[in-house]
Amino acid sequence: MRIIVGVSGGIAAYKAVLVVRALMERGHEVRVIPTSSALKFVGAPTWEALTGKPATHEVFDSVTEVEHVALGRWADLVAVIPATADLLARAAGGRADDLLTTTLLTTTGPVLMAPAMHTEMWQHPATVANVAVLKERGILVVEPADGRLTGADSGPGRLPEPVDLVDAIEAADPTANRPLAGLRVAISIGGTREPLDPVRFIGNRSSGRQGFALATEASRRGADVVAIVGSIESHPPRGLNSIRVGTALELRDAMLSEAQRADIIIMAAAVADFRPAVAGEHKLKKTGPDQGETVELVQNPDILAELAGSRRDSAQVVVGFAAETGDASASAIEHARDKARRKGADVLVFNDVATNDVFGAANNSVVFLDGRGAELGAATGTKADVAAALLDVVQTLRSAR
Repeated sequence: MRIIVGVSGGIAAYKAVLVVRALMERGHEVRVIPTSSALKFVGAPTWEALTGKPATHEVFDSVTEVEHVALGRWADLVAVIPATADLLARAAGGRADDLLTTTLLTTTGPVLMAPAMHTEMWQHPATVANVAVLKERGILVVEPADGRLTGADSGPGRLPEPVDLVDAIEAADPTANRPLAGLRVAISIGGTREPLDPVRFIGNRSSGRQGFALATEASRRGADVVAIVGSIESHPPRGLNSIRVGTALELRDAMLSEAQRADIIIMAAAVADFRPAVAGEHKLKKTGPDQGETVELVQNPDILAELAGSRRDSAQVVVGFAAETGDASASAIEHARDKARRKGADVLVFNDVATNDVFGAANNSVVFLDGRGAELGAATGTKADVAAALLDVVQTLRSAR
């Protein structure tokens, strides 16, 4: 993709350096157009060294080439990172007083803006109105994060992290192949918490990272994604359409509801197999120095089997996950094969978690099994790599139906 990264004059311009570098590493062709104010934060040599292209900001540079028109026609996408309050106002007003604003007026591809400014400026009625105007014109506005600003200030207005901005840019790529366009994907993410009393719960160690990687990759491939999110340790992707749940019963209700509209169902959540038969109304107290407590557990519903057994139609693909360990009766993979046959899902993603280095880790190693327990393939790498490999398998299944 040919990308113009416009940089306006805010302290967050340093993050644009990381965005440009990441885009270049992912194989995109990038040209930076800074404003004159932006060059006070990051100089032209930095942009030129990163991209191998000139980083001019004047309309009167390369006059014979009519750069402000040529650049707009060259770009598949324009991203402004950061977009200051001044830049938002000039863009909303249709100003053309530097190379960046003139390029914004001549480009015909998608435009993405990532505002960054102090909270008071972001919440000012003028800025709110300018953002509304830009959105009405079809400009994609990445909402700022809530966090540390310049100096000791903190609040809404912080530029999102570079990885989130790169994901947003790639998701808006008009040249991308979007094999899941028009499809709805429902993904359960994280763990469940089964209350023991008002303070304690039975849960598990799922961080949600693999589920969020799947949601990000499915969105990048054009799918309409809804995430049913339980307890998590990682941060959801910005803009993810999500439904929060706590217990396995809440997760079941949400998944069965979403399954009625979903073309692809992915049960990536780690659902507690058991819950206390009775959740105490009051905190359980110690009764003596060495006194224990007996808790009766009951089984939670088998959500994956229920989803697989009540498919909306024959084209709906159902995916489950199996985190297994070996024991005296069978190996981890043998337990997973048995589970695949019992659950009835189209794909079961098997993790061997005996080493306890999967939950919350950056990498993963999995085997894909079909409903008979036969191997469909395997994937090792980052959780983004695993997400891409799994969705490749899902697409193959969809295309065969």
